[in-house]
Amino acid sequence: FPPSLQVFPSQDPLDRADFNAVEYINTLFPTEQVSSTQRMSLTLLILFSRRLDDNIRTVVRGQTNVGQDGRQALEEAQKAIQQLFGKIKDIKDKAEKSEQMVKEITRDIKQLDHAKRHLTTSITTLNHLHMLAGGVDSLEAMTRRRQYGEVANLLQGVVNVLEHFNKYMGIPQIRQLSERVKAAQNELGQQILADFEEAFPSQGTKRPGGPSNVLRDACLVANVLDPRIKQEIIKKFIKQHLSEYLVLFQENQDVAWLDKIDRRYAWIKRQLVDYEEKYGRMFPQEWCMTERIAVEFCHVTRTELSKIMRTRAKEIEVKLLLFAIQRTTNFEGLLAKRFSGCTLADGTVKKPEVPPPSTNPFLEDETGTDTDEIVIEKSDMDKPKKPKVPDNPFHGIVSKCFEPHLYVYIESQDKNLGELIDRFVADFKAQGPPRPSVDEGGAVLPSCADLFVYYKKCMVQCSQLSTGEPMIALTTIFQKYLREYAWKILSGNLPKTTSSSGGLTITSLLKEKEGSEVAKFTLEELCLICSILSTAEYCLATTQQLEEKLKEKVDASLVERINLTGEMDTFSIVISNSIQLLVQDLDAACDPALTAMSKMQWQNVEHVGDQSPYVTSVILHIKQNVPIIRDNLASTRKYFTQFCIKFANSFIPKFINHLFKCKPISMVGAEQLLLDTHSLKMVLLDLPSIGSQVVRKAPASYTKIVVKGMTRAEMILKVVMAPHEPPVVFVDNYIKLLADCSTDTFQKILDMKGLKRSEQSSMLDLFRQRLPAPPSGAENAGSLSLSAPTPEQESSRIRKLEKLIKKRL
Repeated sequence: FPPSLQVFPSQDPLDRADFNAVEYINTLFPTEQVSSTQRMSLTLLILFSRRLDDNIRTVVRGQTNVGQDGRQALEEAQKAIQQLFGKIKDIKDKAEKSEQMVKEITRDIKQLDHAKRHLTTSITTLNHLHMLAGGVDSLEAMTRRRQYGEVANLLQGVVNVLEHFNKYMGIPQIRQLSERVKAAQNELGQQILADFEEAFPSQGTKRPGGPSNVLRDACLVANVLDPRIKQEIIKKFIKQHLSEYLVLFQENQDVAWLDKIDRRYAWIKRQLVDYEEKYGRMFPQEWCMTERIAVEFCHVTRTELSKIMRTRAKEIEVKLLLFAIQRTTNFEGLLAKRFSGCTLADGTVKKPEVPPPSTNPFLEDETGTDTDEIVIEKSDMDKPKKPKVPDNPFHGIVSKCFEPHLYVYIESQDKNLGELIDRFVADFKAQGPPRPSVDEGGAVLPSCADLFVYYKKCMVQCSQLSTGEPMIALTTIFQKYLREYAWKILSGNLPKTTSSSGGLTITSLLKEKEGSEVAKFTLEELCLICSILSTAEYCLATTQQLEEKLKEKVDASLVERINLTGEMDTFSIVISNSIQLLVQDLDAACDPALTAMSKMQWQNVEHVGDQSPYVTSVILHIKQNVPIIRDNLASTRKYFTQFCIKFANSFIPKFINHLFKCKPISMVGAEQLLLDTHSLKMVLLDLPSIGSQVVRKAPASYTKIVVKGMTRAEMILKVVMAPHEPPVVFVDNYIKLLADCSTDTFQKILDMKGLKRSEQSSMLDLFRQRLPAPPSGAENAGSLSLSAPTPEQESSRIRKLEKLIKKRL
């Protein structure tokens, strides 16, 4: 092929450059027979080739006409677009002509519409102008004659009509009429004020027999005038009405002090009744004059009381202060029942915020009297909360003045709570610890219920007095005496542990009979510890509820300052110390038995018998203590579980340490110790329900601790029982059974077996060599006799030991 002609790569022989037709035909038809048989196929191929040529020719000829057809179609489309554009232009021209024609037709109609609108506006304006001019003349005449009844209606109409002329104020006549209206309003205001001043003079207390109709109509006119006229009338009337109060209850008068505060409220009640009878119909009802008088009386009273209490602060006592506050809050409640509080928006007292609905059952219904004492029992936690009474809009309008002096109340509560705690301590010393009882064991100390009842009364009372800083001060007092109760009543009465341990010898163990050994704590002391634990748990839960309730009572801005976490932690420490005392007591009771175990000559044990005396002693102490503790902690089951877990964590490591002290041990001695260990394991697993008629499954967390710890003790004894020859097998099985890489533990195992120092030295060297490379599975197969047994094999071995013991017995 020439270089300008590029051909796609092909494997076809026909496309090869050295193609030889003769060779190719000879390849296809090597013999004459093949050639004759292929002639039919060749004919068919020739026919197919010709048909394919015809199809290609037809397609090529058809493609030659495509370009010409496309150009023709494009020209036709362009002609159609030109025709469409021309039609659209014609339609637009016709639409413009139609619009122009409509405008010419409606031109006259629009002129008539504008003329009609202007004529109507002119007539209306003239009517308003006539009404305004006539109204202004009438208003001036009626004002001079003090015809306030007619003026009230006329003035409102004139003002409304004058509003229509606001856009015409540039016209001198209209501006002149507007100025006459303003002058008439000013004259009316001054005239009405003068009439009220004449009817209710500021100097002197003499009043007319009753309201006049003129003043009643004047009040109606004041509603239309500038609001300042109305406020001035109200202010002067209330001031004149309360002038007698300021004289009667001056600061130097005896009736002004707190002990006669009732007389203030009795005076205003009489004045309000007198007002309703004489002046109730003179002022419009929407002025709420009765409520305004009461509110102004409250403001004046609060100011006067604040002034006199600052002057005579040293004379304020708690009872006197609470008496005054109670009478004041009762009066505020009376105002809330009588009035709606609609006039308070103009005053300085804000309506208290509505706190979120309480779901904390720390307190029952708080709407009762302050002297109601309701003990906070645990059953109250499930009681539904009663709906809270609506807020008093007048709350604090007078009683707010007592808040700066509530420190007297707080100091009194501090003193009372201190005396209460001292009384609790004295009662406990006099009466002693609570008597142990199966039915009432571990009961909460009654003093804690008394403490929280007093807390409830203080909190409710203080929240009625103030929800601000005094509540924070009271919370601080609560915290102080919660800590004192925890340390003086609870921690201070926990029994003290002694360092003396009973000298339990092997001889005494052999001679021991059931019940001859008792725990260090007596039954009464155990019950006392459980009672203190239950009390601390109750105080912990109730303190949490107290914190939530205090946060509900106090102002929202002070919520973050209330935090009783420290006090709750204090009660948690008391609970932890109580549990630790119970654990130490039982642990110490078992110490002599474990000491006796470590002093026995285990190499001289000749046969495996029943469980050893030290095991019997341990089980005896467990059966003595645990049922008492369980029964006394029945109401706080989780803390009994904690006691069991802590005892297991303390006893099992101590038991293993005493096992290491048993040296040397013979094979029979090791089997006896293994039997003893299994007995202790079964007892520990049954510890939570030991001695109980109701069998409960032990908690999984406790069972896991016992199984793990006692299995390690059993593995130690099995390693001791194994022969130390050959040493490699012994070391490998130790690593597999105990998985302990410590040379100290391995040294203790060798001491228990009684090996000589030279043998131990070689064993330790071998142990250090074998430690980095754990034995493989193939090596373990050779030491099958010393490998860790399966649980079935282990139980079978224990059963064999038990059968042997029974036969010998």
